[in-house]
Amino acid sequence: MNPSLPVSAADFTGPAPAPRLTLSTLQKVALPVGAIVFDLLFWHERAGLNMLLYTLLVVGATVAGLPRHAPQWRSGGFRLALAGTLLSAAMVAWYGSGAALLACVASLAVWLGFVNQPHLRLVAYALATALASAWQVVPRLLTLLRLPGDLGSRFGRSWYYGRLLGVPLLALGVFHVLFLIANPRYEAAASQVLDWAGEWLAALFANFSVPHLLFFGLGLLLTGAALVLVPVHYFADTESRFGEFIRRQRNRVASFGVRQPDFREQRFRALDLRKEYLVALSLLVLVNVLLLAVNAIDINWLWFGFEPAPGFDLTQFVHEGTYVLILSILVAMGIVLWFFRRNLNFYKPGLPVLRSLATVWVLQNAVLAVSVGLRNYYYILHTGLAYKRIGVYGFLLLTFFGLATVLFKIWQRRSAYSLVRLNALAAYLLLLGFAVGNWEIWIARYNLRPQLHTLDYGFLLDMPDRVLPELAAHEDVLTHRHLVHEAYDGTWTSLSPEEAQRRLRQRLQEFRALQEARHWPSYTAADWQAYQAISH
Repeated sequence: MNPSLPVSAADFTGPAPAPRLTLSTLQKVALPVGAIVFDLLFWHERAGLNMLLYTLLVVGATVAGLPRHAPQWRSGGFRLALAGTLLSAAMVAWYGSGAALLACVASLAVWLGFVNQPHLRLVAYALATALASAWQVVPRLLTLLRLPGDLGSRFGRSWYYGRLLGVPLLALGVFHVLFLIANPRYEAAASQVLDWAGEWLAALFANFSVPHLLFFGLGLLLTGAALVLVPVHYFADTESRFGEFIRRQRNRVASFGVRQPDFREQRFRALDLRKEYLVALSLLVLVNVLLLAVNAIDINWLWFGFEPAPGFDLTQFVHEGTYVLILSILVAMGIVLWFFRRNLNFYKPGLPVLRSLATVWVLQNAVLAVSVGLRNYYYILHTGLAYKRIGVYGFLLLTFFGLATVLFKIWQRRSAYSLVRLNALAAYLLLLGFAVGNWEIWIARYNLRPQLHTLDYGFLLDMPDRVLPELAAHEDVLTHRHLVHEAYDGTWTSLSPEEAQRRLRQRLQEFRALQEARHWPSYTAADWQAYQAISH
């Protein structure tokens, strides 16, 4: 510390404490109500109808606090995230799937980010804004639990009014005892009231526990983080510096006090740009030729009449080949983004040739993505459908969309920010698509078809309960298929029809008992339909 500077007491107090929150009347009511509702809906319950009700509570309280002509209503991201939140919450109540739950939580967080900063356009920045707001709200909520500074004066006033009420309360107690002695009916009514109060207190303290108290505190913090928003401008300010299109960058700008480059400097920079163009040109020519050979082999081998030879390792063919090809596509997109990141977009002498080569490169990678999809298809055709196989197709959809946006970048000089924004939006829409799909039912129906001779029945038995009616309706397949299941160590073993039937009956019995014991917050429409199907 400089001794010549004045020293104040603030220099030794450390960081300033978090400022106290100023809550509106709506927030003062909604915050405790939301915490109580969270505890009632989710304590010892799974995600189902409760997720829809709690989401509606948060959305309703937040929308009620917005002005009628708030800028949020003019934000496309706000409206899209709101629709996604309500849709995914309804899918949680319908299916109760993990994909729907993930989509609901992510959509609600993104929507709260757009509520906080309606001018945002990037989904990832909206999510980061919501998380940053929640991170600041939690310590400020704790300031509401501090004791008031005038506690002594308040205690004195309470003691004063308590003494004034002491005489009436004492008289009330005396008359109550006299009436108990004199009136048997009054005594019986008073006993019933005391018994009811005792039962209520016993039930209250029976449900009281340290884990329950901590869970209630978690609900209070989550509700506060959702309903009380602290303005976070960092990500909105950062996004405001990004543009949708690339602008030509000059190292020196004609302005007062800045020396302009001379002729030699300008020529040297032109040569640098030409060198970068030659590197890009040679690289795109070489990789196009190489990828053309790979695509020709795949088209000749996979696209028309592919049949795996006896003993062919289809698992290695799909798993390792798919992952390597996907990595190759991502590297290819990175190469294009790197060369078209700055002034090479404005190099007129060679830009048409470079754009044409880059377009051919992107289209060849699209052909490579089709080959990846065919590998995945052949694996599904011979071994059955699974979550990862669906995930591969979801990733390929994003890949095709990403390749299309790369073409936009090449021909429209779009910026990397534009590509990130569009692809993040596509990823969010894909997440909503996974949320609305009844994937487990579709997987079970596809794998139970007669064309699949080897059936991973252990995988089907481990699926959610809503799949059980499909398994019970196709119980005849147990004697007509080669049943297998995967052990914990990754090895595959055969499953006898008797053992498979025993495990199926056990699952059905456990599901009936579990569904009958569930409380209404955990209900889902799919489980209710499954219970009705196996009960008749």
